[in-house]
Amino acid sequence: MKRFLVVGTGSIGTRHARNLLALGHEVSGWDAEAGRLADACRAVPGLRAAAGLEPGLAARPDAVLVCTPPAAHVAVAKQAVEAGSHLFVEKPVAHVSDEVPTLLDTAKRAGRLVLVGFNLRFLPSLRRVKALLDAGRIGRVHSAHAFFGFHLPAWRSGRSYADNYAVSAAQGGGVLLDVIHEVDYLGWLFGQAAELVCAAGHVSALSGDTEDLAEVTLRFASGAIGHLHVDYLRRAYRRDLEVIGAEGVIAWDYALRSVRVLGPEPDRVELHDGAADGPNEAMYVNEMRHLVACLEGREEPLVDGWEALRSLHMVEAAKRSTAERRWVGL
Repeated sequence: MKRFLVVGTGSIGTRHARNLLALGHEVSGWDAEAGRLADACRAVPGLRAAAGLEPGLAARPDAVLVCTPPAAHVAVAKQAVEAGSHLFVEKPVAHVSDEVPTLLDTAKRAGRLVLVGFNLRFLPSLRRVKALLDAGRIGRVHSAHAFFGFHLPAWRSGRSYADNYAVSAAQGGGVLLDVIHEVDYLGWLFGQAAELVCAAGHVSALSGDTEDLAEVTLRFASGAIGHLHVDYLRRAYRRDLEVIGAEGVIAWDYALRSVRVLGPEPDRVELHDGAADGPNEAMYVNEMRHLVACLEGREEPLVDGWEALRSLHMVEAAKRSTAERRWVGL
């Protein structure tokens, strides 16, 4: 049994706490907002409230899960490493990259693991896409198109979207950081991007000072060209990926949990129905199983701090491209 401290008991922190408890571990929580911590403890049987961040760290948890708004990630993570704990940081690893290398170097010198929470990596249907690409099922990849869109006010029932850090630049919000999953899996599937150009902005009547729409075109080191669309605006949920290769097409649909492979013959279609994905919670449970396996030395981090930093650099490059209206190298 491992002992964990969850710092930040909003929706994702509460989810991780619940799943770790279900896996048989001991979990304490702390939040800067006492009411939110009390709500989490009521909602999750077995979750204990830490008296404060320092007392929680003084209890020497095996790992600290940093689930605060992104702007607080580095500060909390530094305290956790100094207290001797391993780290699991929710995506993005930080809201800006400046202090992340120092944090990662400090953790390495201390012999502490840093994992970053990209739960889509644990989704069997997306892993199927990775396996098909690695097997050369559609030949050389020429193009990839990733799409995410959903109306921000509909994300969490019973809570005003205006209270979400997503609408606050100071807290690390904005759709590019918030939906950095797409940036992460594009790098995972297709390798490092060499350059990108982006148009992004706050184009709607939604509250806040962050971008709610972004269109990014990427040129990968392999020569493939990618496109990424993310928004807080679409009234009907959509998350999918299409990959065009020399020998066919792979299409992944998150909502349907399906993977289709078309070609090369016009009438050849493979359908992977996504049954292996199981319920939505399964990928989050598997993410926590992976965290425990890494702590026990049975697995290596699927996404460590350095890989997460590369995704953050891509988001920063996209923002710079928007401001300067030009292609930016990576």
